Amino acid sequence: MNIRKADKSDSKYIAPILLLAMEDIIYKFLNKKDYASAKDFLEYFIERENNQYSYQNCFVAEESDEIIGAVNIYNGADIETLRNPIIEFVRKNHNPEFDPEFETKEGEFYIDSLGVNPNHQGKGIGSKLLVFLINEYVHQNKQTLGLLVEEDNPLAKNLYLKLGFKIVGEKTLVGKKLEHLQIGPE
Repeated sequence: MNIRKADKSDSKYIAPILLLAMEDIIYKFLNKKDYASAKDFLEYFIERENNQYSYQNCFVAEESDEIIGAVNIYNGADIETLRNPIIEFVRKNHNPEFDPEFETKEGEFYIDSLGVNPNHQGKGIGSKLLVFLINEYVHQNKQTLGLLVEEDNPLAKNLYLKLGFKIVGEKTLVGKKLEHLQIGPE
């Protein structure tokens, strides 16, 4: 398995993988529960630059020339700038009242979403992506990584804790209560 920075041409493969991790949230963005619309929305933004879901902010895991996992990560200090194109699009096309909370802020690189192709789940790919990010951001660049986990996802939470993340608080995002975890340089 190889982990690499995503390219624009990866967008159509990244969208359904990341959607696995954020389906409910995207449905709330779009104000409707429609998988095709949610996938199209994500793909639209992944293939464009300078927004939070851009391929510029993604890494992919590939095996035998197939993208089997993806992770979206960006500097928390940039959340407002990266989120603005999303907010404008959603307000104009789906939900004029859209006003989401900021899930991150300055002081962390935020793991927005991580997903693994369902045909490859249970093989440690998500763990390998996280270890890659920890090595790249925490160990090599002395940065703090942050993420949110749903309270009703104990498997993910246990994995994050096992890898060294610590619970630092709680956040609410589009009505969902989430735990905020971080890992930083020692």
